[in-house]
Amino acid sequence: MRRSMKWAMILAASGLPMTAGLVAPALAQDMPAVKPATPADWAAIAKLPDWSGIWQPDWGGLFGKPTLAPPVLTPEAKKVQDAFNAKKAQGENLQHEQANCIPPGMPGIMRQPYPIEFLFTPGRVTLAHETYSQVRRIYTDGRKQPEDPDPAFNGWSIGHWEGDTLVVETIGLDPSTYVMEGIHPTENTKIVERIHLTQPDVITIETAITDPALFVGTYNLKNNYMRKRDWIIREYVCEQNNRDKADEFGRPSLNIDQ
Repeated sequence: MRRSMKWAMILAASGLPMTAGLVAPALAQDMPAVKPATPADWAAIAKLPDWSGIWQPDWGGLFGKPTLAPPVLTPEAKKVQDAFNAKKAQGENLQHEQANCIPPGMPGIMRQPYPIEFLFTPGRVTLAHETYSQVRRIYTDGRKQPEDPDPAFNGWSIGHWEGDTLVVETIGLDPSTYVMEGIHPTENTKIVERIHLTQPDVITIETAITDPALFVGTYNLKNNYMRKRDWIIREYVCEQNNRDKADEFGRPSLNIDQ
């Protein structure tokens, strides 16, 4: 059951008024409790690949000429994208909500021109993103995906190790995000990442996105990240002194009167 429905039922049962604009506190998704870490759990981390340091994405892979074939959209998704592009040609859809400090969500958070950091703890790999000071939690303790995940910008990520490769499956994406320009995820969108060292100071992330309502086959992405051992993740507070005002279409504008 979706979180909004849960809170509607809780408020109705409590007799509290359904106040417009009321924001319910976040509820924990129904997932297994984290077991106390043992010394053996911490010792096992030392056997994992060394991904210490900060990782800067290859800008050429993000903004250069694509090296992989573009995805094949289903007829329905193609109509949605064509309508999006038609409005773009008319001056709409020129920017996503990122211009208004809304995080991109998955998979976009992995394709920002800002560094990331991998933090290993028992049963979990945490990705700290400089972009919007976002965090991704990848559970590696053997749990299953939630059957009915609450939609989340970065989704729900479950991982496992295949040798020195971290394989991550992400589902439960918020439908307001984009899997590619003009295309929103559905409840059936699945993202699988394979993350591994290809050189001592280069991590490669291969991403495969599937959704029978959106793609014929798989939408594939790939990018490299270079290790910067003397870097740190900086604080990124987009809302502070943000001057990208929005016009009536939600597009960023420098007109301070808007």
